[in-house]
Amino acid sequence: MRTGADYKESLRDGRNVWVVGEGAVEDVTTHPATAGMVDEYVAWYDRHFAPDWQDTLLTAPDDSGQRHPLALTPPTTPDVLRRMGKQISAVHFLTGGNMTHTPGYGELIALGLQNVLKRLNHSAEEIHAAEEYLEYISSSGRFLTYAGGGPLIGTRLRPDESDRAALKLVSENADGIVVSGKIQMHTSTPFAEDLLVTTRNDMPAGSGRHLWFIVPVNAPGLRVVSRRAAARHQNSFLSPLSSRFDELDSMVWMDEVFIPRSRVFTGEPPDRNRKQSLVCWMLWHHSYGWLAKAELSLGIALALSEVMGLKSSPETVEQLVEMTVNVQTTRTCMAAAELDPEVSVSGHALPNQIHVAAAGINTLKVRQRMGEILRGLPGSSLINAPADTDFTDPVMAAELEDAFGGGGYTAMQRASLLQLAWDQVSSGLDAREAAFELHASGGLGSWRRQLAAWFERYNELANGVHDFINVDLPPLDLTSLQHIEGVPRRMPQIAPGG
Repeated sequence: MRTGADYKESLRDGRNVWVVGEGAVEDVTTHPATAGMVDEYVAWYDRHFAPDWQDTLLTAPDDSGQRHPLALTPPTTPDVLRRMGKQISAVHFLTGGNMTHTPGYGELIALGLQNVLKRLNHSAEEIHAAEEYLEYISSSGRFLTYAGGGPLIGTRLRPDESDRAALKLVSENADGIVVSGKIQMHTSTPFAEDLLVTTRNDMPAGSGRHLWFIVPVNAPGLRVVSRRAAARHQNSFLSPLSSRFDELDSMVWMDEVFIPRSRVFTGEPPDRNRKQSLVCWMLWHHSYGWLAKAELSLGIALALSEVMGLKSSPETVEQLVEMTVNVQTTRTCMAAAELDPEVSVSGHALPNQIHVAAAGINTLKVRQRMGEILRGLPGSSLINAPADTDFTDPVMAAELEDAFGGGGYTAMQRASLLQLAWDQVSSGLDAREAAFELHASGGLGSWRRQLAAWFERYNELANGVHDFINVDLPPLDLTSLQHIEGVPRRMPQIAPGG
């Protein structure tokens, strides 16, 4: 397992990163828009060497006494899966769910790739290459992230329909392929080392072949174009989350990028409702991240109820119970997913997908309500809370203490908690997370369709009513509910000839 210093050094490897509003970033480890997130990834690696974290983050010793990061260990048994879930949950809680993509997430991407190739019964060479890559990142800790390969608006608006594909196969030979194009939003690419791209269009056009490939982020001809950094105050007291956890969702532009044959795979068309898809383990990881964000909101609300003298208020108690029920419902679904696992085509333990979908649906349904409660609970103090720098003036400090202190807590203590609450539910980082999940996860409607597609008891339950009525019914068939199509996103219409 590499150290954080090893990872940090790998980021100084000639990557081409552009941050909107900041311009070219020569060194992501030192630039103000990226350095904070690099430090969080460094901490992720180094935490595996901390004695008080090893029982949480590492496997049990093997016959030779060696231990391995659970995050980089394929779950061969339900017990390993359950331990991985506890590890993912513990790590997510440290960041309040704001660091959604870790090197452990990359392991789950590679595991999903291997499983899909086996499900499709592809060539032994492709399966072997996927297995070798999985072993490579498992042993090295190399950071892999994922992009779905969707086209940008400019591509979709081209007059010639045949020219609207996000990616084009420039050339191909026994050594590999050369690809050009631009693909849309994905997470943490400025900080990753490799990127798995799954194309939505066939390559070449008309071939019916969906090429997937893994490309180094510092590959010649590849540029990472990141969105603007989340708005945040330079004083971290006023932005305790925003100053640390901005993953900089990005586009990737490729200009004749070469991918060696050992990193090229034959995938399948995108289908969010397909079971044991590429993202089946990733959905589990995502849901733990959303749960951690909800748990942080609950934790802040509980702390505020005590510090603001509200814990005896019936209205506050009711709100805290509502938030607790929301959090526990999701956590129960996640526990069910691990205690009632599926077996993947590749023979690994897979969190039960319908339980994971139920967890995701619950979290997305209550997200806005959880934020509303937290915004309202402390009253207008949430808006008027001072900064730590305001206390450097003795006169101002005394007045602030009179305004915000008392009841066993200082003004500074209350201010720090209020600023955390603000950053959690009223900041640019919070707005980014809400917008990103709407697009990246497909929103609540997508998760509902997934659960509908995966639910297998429609006919069993419908025909089970026979025992409760005195009239015979012919067999009922509700399997069509598993194939409900979602409403397509409205796409721009282009008049003939442009």
